[in-house]
Amino acid sequence: MNELNITPLLDLAFVLLVIFIITTPQLVNNLEMNLPSGKPPADAPKPKITNILISEAGKIVLNDEPKTLPELKQSLTELHAADKDLTVAVRGAQDVDYQYVISVLDLLQQLDITRVGLATATADTKP
Repeated sequence: MNELNITPLLDLAFVLLVIFIITTPQLVNNLEMNLPSGKPPADAPKPKITNILISEAGKIVLNDEPKTLPELKQSLTELHAADKDLTVAVRGAQDVDYQYVISVLDLLQQLDITRVGLATATADTKP
């Protein structure tokens, strides 16, 4: 046999290539995050949060006042004009059709309200 069999060498090269292709994306992770500490600053005032509740039937309640979607848009426009750092918490009922929540979130995006949170309830609390 005059020729060198390079098939095992090529197999090894391809296996190493696949390993490098798989592991390289995990090594190049430049995402920097500033995670909250979990404790509010002692001297900072508690932020005013605007609450939006969406019931199972799709009824919208803004700070304990029932609203339709156009009324909600008008109210949020007025609140956002008064406070550019408006903070909104959206809470959907447990069995709500998620399209209602998406409609409210879309409205918030249209009004350029960026400080939005999705409120959740633990097993011990009721919404």
